[in-house]
Amino acid sequence: MAMTLEQALANSPAPPDVLETQTLLSIPFIDFAGEAQVGQLVIHHDLAAEVAELFRLLLIERFPIGQMTPVVAFDWSDDLSMEANNCSAFNFRVKVGKSELSAHATGRALDINPCQNPYIRGDLVLPPGTNYNLAAPGTLAPDSTAVRFLESRGWVWGGRWTTLKDFHHFENPLKCL
Repeated sequence: MAMTLEQALANSPAPPDVLETQTLLSIPFIDFAGEAQVGQLVIHHDLAAEVAELFRLLLIERFPIGQMTPVVAFDWSDDLSMEANNCSAFNFRVKVGKSELSAHATGRALDINPCQNPYIRGDLVLPPGTNYNLAAPGTLAPDSTAVRFLESRGWVWGGRWTTLKDFHHFENPLKCL
């Protein structure tokens, strides 16, 4: 069931000036069963056109997406959203294991298929029980369309970080306030 922007932002702890910068996209995608779906993504309005173009390219190449539902449907829990293999962007929250706000807190980050592209820092793997397998459908590789497209526009891919790997995560520091 499609949400309105108001529904997609309901009960977010974000301040009003952050909420005012968000927009809701309806995005066609192919799921892991090969079926066409339409999901929704809340993202900072400055990034909406780039993100829409990215998913248009992923649709053309039939890159599978687990699901795409605003994080409000998971009671703003990043853990529950990741465990559901949910592609998401806006979520007013702190970084994993830190006290500083994540780029997701302003809608300036994007996560794609967390179950195929986990967060790995030492023995910590999120979502739990997942692994990074380049041969698995829906996995982001250094030369994949999503990585090439977003990096060409100034985004940073967490799969290139050295102290940890956040294979599902992209953020655009050039457009962060």
